[in-house]
Amino acid sequence: MGRRENRRPEVEVREARTRVLDDGEKADYFQRCYTSADGLWFMMVEEMWGFEEALEIDRQVWSVLPKIQARTLREMLGVGKGIGGLAECIAAKHSAEGFGFEMEAEEGGRLRLTISRCPWQDLMARSGRAHLSDRVGSIICNAEYSAWAAEFSEEDRKISFLLKSRICGGDDVCTFSFEG
Repeated sequence: MGRRENRRPEVEVREARTRVLDDGEKADYFQRCYTSADGLWFMMVEEMWGFEEALEIDRQVWSVLPKIQARTLREMLGVGKGIGGLAECIAAKHSAEGFGFEMEAEEGGRLRLTISRCPWQDLMARSGRAHLSDRVGSIICNAEYSAWAAEFSEEDRKISFLLKSRICGGDDVCTFSFEG
């Protein structure tokens, strides 16, 4: 009986068709990855240690991530600290993330952010987790936007944050107030 050779099967290699993503497609790709990673890690931690532990870790993440976002946007937009820089960067963030929102500068160095559409709330609803959004939103939005306020505070002028209404809490809009 003859000896069989161990030969690798021949594979036809075709030239790969490459198409470069345009800027809009790249933004969409990274947005989907960003939101998927956020939800996926949360559900994995929740599965292992429970909802409350996952929410606490999420709070910690959203207490730090806004610092990175704010510093990145300040550099990209060439703006400084203070309520004016906060307004520009928050507007850029919300536009990039697909929020429906309006911002209004008020007397006394105040800024009001009104959100009419929250992509995170929409995502919770689409994933069948809307019943958790009130609890998540009350914790995460306070952590996130307090971090934004702190990041734009100046040594002699701190910016405070107050969460006045939330879509996930049953209100028609989210209303955030920054004062500094």
